[in-house]
Amino acid sequence: MTNEHVINYNTHDAPRVGRTVTSYISRAESKARSLLSSQQAKLGSNTSPVVMQRISRLKRELQLLSAEPPPGVSCWQTEGRVEELQAQIVGGANTPYEGGVFTLEINIPERYPFEPPKMRFLTPIYHPNIDNAGRICLDALKLPPKGAWRPALNISTLLTSIQLLMAEPNPDDPLMADISSEFKYNKPLYLEKAKKWTAEHAIQKNKGCVVTEEKTPENKNKKTAHKREALSAQENLEHTKKVCM
Repeated sequence: MTNEHVINYNTHDAPRVGRTVTSYISRAESKARSLLSSQQAKLGSNTSPVVMQRISRLKRELQLLSAEPPPGVSCWQTEGRVEELQAQIVGGANTPYEGGVFTLEINIPERYPFEPPKMRFLTPIYHPNIDNAGRICLDALKLPPKGAWRPALNISTLLTSIQLLMAEPNPDDPLMADISSEFKYNKPLYLEKAKKWTAEHAIQKNKGCVVTEEKTPENKNKKTAHKREALSAQENLEHTKKVCM
């Protein structure tokens, strides 16, 4: 295995994804920009303003995610379709997901950003708010009145919010009632099972996927800023709503 396919991160701090991504992610991001530009040119004036807005918005978001990804997060476009993305989240330090790399599927609806993206985990994860199909209980992923999506949110904010949900599960609004019960009443068992799932599904099967970044004060400040942005978004998302039960 060559160096460009090796995952490196610092386990003493929350893992972070840097400006230098692995070769296959770099190629995917380059193709994403090219596909979006060609799709935009091909559609031209015959396309509705809503679709054009989606294409333009996605182009800006992917460029930003490529240049300044949230720490521990990467996102790129799959080949051939502008509305299909994939992302990876590195499990946070001091969580049962530490050391794991979790892949997500993202589908962008035609009315984006007026409708939220559809996101689900492709990598199995043992979590009270994520079910066996990878569906995620997060109010930002649903439209009002049950959810709290709004066009001001974006893919980066959603991925950071999911990263925070991994670190801080919400057992009072679960998708998996049995895991929620373990989290509340038998946390050592929950931690043991979550670590086992991480080792089986998110470490062995994801070797050679993500990125390295040097630990610098600048990167630490970026991590704090992204986390503050996600927390601010979550504070505005009416946590009292039960969106998954």
